[in-house]
Amino acid sequence: MPADSGDAFCRACRLNRTIPDLDSADNLLLWQRMESAKHRLVYALLRLGLPLSSRHDDAEKGLVFDFLSDSGTAFHEGPQVMTGHAEGQITINLAEADDVERERHRRDMAESYRTILGHFSHEIGHHYWERLVRGGAWHDSFRELFGDERRDYGAALQAYYTGGPPPGWQQHFVSSYASAHPWEGFAETWAHYLHMVDTLETAAAFGLSIDVKAGRLAPLKMEIDFDPCRHDDFDALVSAWLTLTSAVNSLNHSMGQPDLYPFVLAPEAMGKLRFVHGLVHPATT
Repeated sequence: MPADSGDAFCRACRLNRTIPDLDSADNLLLWQRMESAKHRLVYALLRLGLPLSSRHDDAEKGLVFDFLSDSGTAFHEGPQVMTGHAEGQITINLAEADDVERERHRRDMAESYRTILGHFSHEIGHHYWERLVRGGAWHDSFRELFGDERRDYGAALQAYYTGGPPPGWQQHFVSSYASAHPWEGFAETWAHYLHMVDTLETAAAFGLSIDVKAGRLAPLKMEIDFDPCRHDDFDALVSAWLTLTSAVNSLNHSMGQPDLYPFVLAPEAMGKLRFVHGLVHPATT
């Protein structure tokens, strides 16, 4: 916050509408984790130059966050709070900040990747679909790539949760959940793009470079001599990303850990990421 600012809260906190009951020590810890991830998200959105406003200031296009829990008096919403998005309102279940609960959900849903930041990045993708795609110049191209979003959304999700993703989904989507409906396909792809750019920016800030000398990964080279948030060359981003993730996965294996980046991007999924890149950098397409 600038010292002379008249605002009581920073850009990220001004997006909040409902916060947990902080009289509970458990809630305080969980909300702290939520806010850390949300602030990272907001930083990325600002670095990318994306439109970002609070519903408190912009009733039509503004964004608002509700942090709710399954139990408690003030924040009880039926039997279970569902994380989701609706017309600029993002609801996050506080339980997602509990490592044990999140891992249980990840296992039950057969997900290779589930994080607090991932939830924020996914749900904000729905918001930007409404702001950057719906009814605009990109809408027809979206339908060609992702499918017709006019499909019954409820029925599509029910079919996904009942029968799982279609065979061969890996050839078309960044994740299995992306196959559920075109809206989810876009949100998952949007989240993936944010993770790519954010991680590359962090790697650049640490001055990381890669020059594999031997082994099955040779020859791999990477030097991020550009700003990943402002760079308009999608191919350069992907080249750096694939090299970086190969390296960090190998580092994890040396510690007996699973892949940090458990994804394989098929050409069609790459095309969808390129679409998101075009939305973020429209002057380059």
